[in-house]
Amino acid sequence: MTSPMPVDLVVATGNPHKVDELRTLLAGLPVRLIGLGDLPGARIDMPEETGSTFEDNADLKAAHVARAAGLWALADDSGFEVPALGGRPGVISARYAGAEGTREEIDRANNAKLVAEARAAGLFGNPGGAAPRPAARFRCVLSVARPDGSVACRGVGLCEGVLTEEARGSGGFGYDPHFLVPDLGRTFAEIGHAEKNAVSHRARAAAELRSRLAAALGE
Repeated sequence: MTSPMPVDLVVATGNPHKVDELRTLLAGLPVRLIGLGDLPGARIDMPEETGSTFEDNADLKAAHVARAAGLWALADDSGFEVPALGGRPGVISARYAGAEGTREEIDRANNAKLVAEARAAGLFGNPGGAAPRPAARFRCVLSVARPDGSVACRGVGLCEGVLTEEARGSGGFGYDPHFLVPDLGRTFAEIGHAEKNAVSHRARAAAELRSRLAAALGE
């Protein structure tokens, strides 16, 4: 019995880190993940993320890119939440500080704003006293849209941990240097790709998505 021909699945993001992670997480499915930059022809601009939830924004991006490319599309909407700060940064995690520049410069500005807010709220304890770490979590929603823009399926994943006041580690991206997983005793920026992919919010969303995507492709 021959294996089915892989279906091209456009990843609706300009972040190459996410494309690489998703290729690993969805390995074995009959899909060939391609980045926006790999598409021939005119550039596809991403829509404004106007949704109030991660599900809204993931659906919006997947549907937009699917229609524009005429292909199946996969969109990720993910972010960082600190419950004691009302769930901020939440859906605006990627643009929290409103900074411009390289991805690294934007990440540093976002992290600096979040840590400053947590300090101002007293979430790291009193000077010279115990310094509890506030609960934090990464949330991810993966949406897949058919070429006509209709949403075929979703996967949702959470990873619970704590916010650290000081950045730790040189790997990862986004809020990874300030997100510590207690069971590991390290931040996301201190662990390798394989270890991160085993526990991350995106890994859990992809695990939930796998069977749903296989079924959708077989419709």
